[in-house]
Amino acid sequence: MLAKDFVTLPDNGDRIDRLVASHVQGIGLARAFYHDAEIYERDLDRVFRRHWHCIAHESIIPNPNDFELFRMATEQVILTRDKDGVVHALLNICRHRGAEVCTEAKGNAKAFVCPYHAWTYGNDGRLKAARLMPKDFRREDHGLRKLAVKVAAGLVFISFADQPLDFTESEHLVQATCGQYGWADAKVAYRQSYPIAANWKMAVENYVECYHCGPAHPEYSQSHMLDQPTHEIEGVNALMDARTRALGIDIVQCSPWASSENGHEALRAFRYALRGDVVSASEDGKALAPLMGRFTDYDGGVTSLHFGGTSFMVAYPDHGVIYRFVPTGVDTCEMELIWLVNGSAVEGVDYDLQRLIWLWTVTSDEDKKIIEHTARGVRSKYFVPGPIAPMEENELRYIAWYLKEIARA
Repeated sequence: MLAKDFVTLPDNGDRIDRLVASHVQGIGLARAFYHDAEIYERDLDRVFRRHWHCIAHESIIPNPNDFELFRMATEQVILTRDKDGVVHALLNICRHRGAEVCTEAKGNAKAFVCPYHAWTYGNDGRLKAARLMPKDFRREDHGLRKLAVKVAAGLVFISFADQPLDFTESEHLVQATCGQYGWADAKVAYRQSYPIAANWKMAVENYVECYHCGPAHPEYSQSHMLDQPTHEIEGVNALMDARTRALGIDIVQCSPWASSENGHEALRAFRYALRGDVVSASEDGKALAPLMGRFTDYDGGVTSLHFGGTSFMVAYPDHGVIYRFVPTGVDTCEMELIWLVNGSAVEGVDYDLQRLIWLWTVTSDEDKKIIEHTARGVRSKYFVPGPIAPMEENELRYIAWYLKEIARA
């Protein structure tokens, strides 16, 4: 079956549309999707500028006037908290000549002063001063461009779209998953960024499937059951869910992974069990940090949330991990990991940082190597994509969704 059977294309489709139409369902993406500059630009327009992205946990800007600068492809976003505690996302582009008004990575500031001509903006984006402009100049018309912002369970989501996708369903799912783990009251324990010499899709495809977990991630597979086919772990997953419900917690699971054509965000939430008496993502299988949210005991499980095609969350009863995938060029991207713990937990007293980050650091180091090995192989003009394995069903879902997105103007 061809992709054109599930992607509606215009009769006058361009080269990229024809490439989408030639895709065979059940097969991986062709070489061009990872190395073609025009496809990369379409990715930015139809995926990154259309969908919501988790950019941070709001605890990184805890105080009034705190800010941090984020880079996503060619865009720079200033995440700020104003004097009233409201979170804003501002494009780092002066409304005069386009200079960067924020030149520091993070800090605390009541205003941003453009280094070029000293136009001055409040941390809510309003233009406060523009020296020597004519009397009829209206400052209120020239504030920094503000992006749509939503905060759910402590997670900050932004959208570049002029008319963002409806966030109602997204917020409900975030609250029904991460919210029950107490992420709203969490804090960031550690952050680590991995520059990857590969197209961003290659990194995301690696993340969404666990067919590679057995051979590539022995540390992960010794404690997590996701390296097994779904039908083989249904029993242990059912026992895990029963333990969760016994704690008075019922975590939502769903697999819509909708396209944006009807105004919906791509979402998926699912759960899976840990092995034996393992309770958390530690080297010895034991607890890592104080319990979070509604959890009064360990249920031997993990909750995973896939959000919008670029943001992914993993929740354990005692900590959480956020994965962010950010394009930096047609052949490069960045993968950021953010570890969350109970907001009242004290490093060195309630948790050991190296124990906390051990598993996902080891796994991400391995993933970086795997992805870059693959990227170098796919550069070959002789590369022909092979069939997607049954255990790669999430990747199959992701590829179908991606092709619909870039085919839809």
